[in-house]
Amino acid sequence: MSEDMQVNSEAAEQTLVVRMIDGLLEYEPVWKAMQGFTDTRGVDSEDQVWLLQHRPVFTQGQAGKEEHILRPGDIPVVQVDRGGQVTYHGPGQLVVYTMFDIDRMGIGARQLVSGIEDSILGLLKLYGVDAVAKQDAPGVYVDDEKIASIGLRIRKGKSFHGLSLNVDMDLEPFTRINPCGFQDLKMRQLSEFVAEPIEQVAGRLVEMIQHRFGYKEILMEYKETL
Repeated sequence: MSEDMQVNSEAAEQTLVVRMIDGLLEYEPVWKAMQGFTDTRGVDSEDQVWLLQHRPVFTQGQAGKEEHILRPGDIPVVQVDRGGQVTYHGPGQLVVYTMFDIDRMGIGARQLVSGIEDSILGLLKLYGVDAVAKQDAPGVYVDDEKIASIGLRIRKGKSFHGLSLNVDMDLEPFTRINPCGFQDLKMRQLSEFVAEPIEQVAGRLVEMIQHRFGYKEILMEYKETL
């Protein structure tokens, strides 16, 4: 664990509940479920990570500018309550929703983002992919091209939304937007470097998250729906 993020001892004794959800999910019901969990969780509620894939959708963050949505075509655009600008979710992209009690961890939003970035970097290193994070542009990059995006919301010391990692997907929809508000930003994906089932990638990323945030153990749940 890096020196800039020390999770307190109470948090280190926590179990992380991981839900791996099958199929392609519509965006809005998952978003509402995240909000519901965050608003009703108690002080002793276990943190959760949801692993899933979405049907094609553009999501626009709270401060998102309409000019970054160039030609959405038949893909819906959903205005959401996370930070950041517009991004795309679709089949072949691993979406990881991180519902953490950062007050209990004793960390802030910047440390949360750094921890998520470090988890992705550790995963990519396993596959021999040389990637970096950028202080002024959250996410993970390979040769200045983006392979993973991060967008979060913190409410009363609890986080929701999370990250998306391009694994093996059609990248064309990213050309219909300025991804994360950056004109001409190119996107990359893991399949350019290694052929790995998305479920395997998800499992390895969870291990990185567990190690980075200091969870005592993982409780896996395999679901066909939320």
